[in-house]
Amino acid sequence: MTEQMTLAVRRTCALVALMALASVVAWPACAQEIYAGKYGQQTGEALFQSICQGCHMPDAKGAIGAGAYPALAGNIKLQAALYPVTVVILGRKAMPAFGADLSDNQIAEVVNYVRTHFGNHFMDPVTPAAVHAARP
Repeated sequence: MTEQMTLAVRRTCALVALMALASVVAWPACAQEIYAGKYGQQTGEALFQSICQGCHMPDAKGAIGAGAYPALAGNIKLQAALYPVTVVILGRKAMPAFGADLSDNQIAEVVNYVRTHFGNHFMDPVTPAAVHAARP
């Protein structure tokens, strides 16, 4: 093998190693972007569909599988408006906290949506100011 070919092989190996390293270093950044407050949805329905229904199911009846995801449909705990606000902000058990990821308005929107849909009829609306006051 000529010296020029050896150099080319070494450069190729170095490039492959650098690309592999870059993908490992970039992975946390990609994963972090999912939870970095980049939810563009603004309506309660859109937020529910993009964030909540993956675990709580499209009909909000919850699921049991790899974990237990409580039903939001017909859930009497939603009567106290502060309860779902706090759960969304701080998380609870297996549910991650979304307080850093969603604005006060987004949290109010999604909580109001869940409290007035899926067989829930809790009509006293949560305001963005109430969400702000509930933040630690």
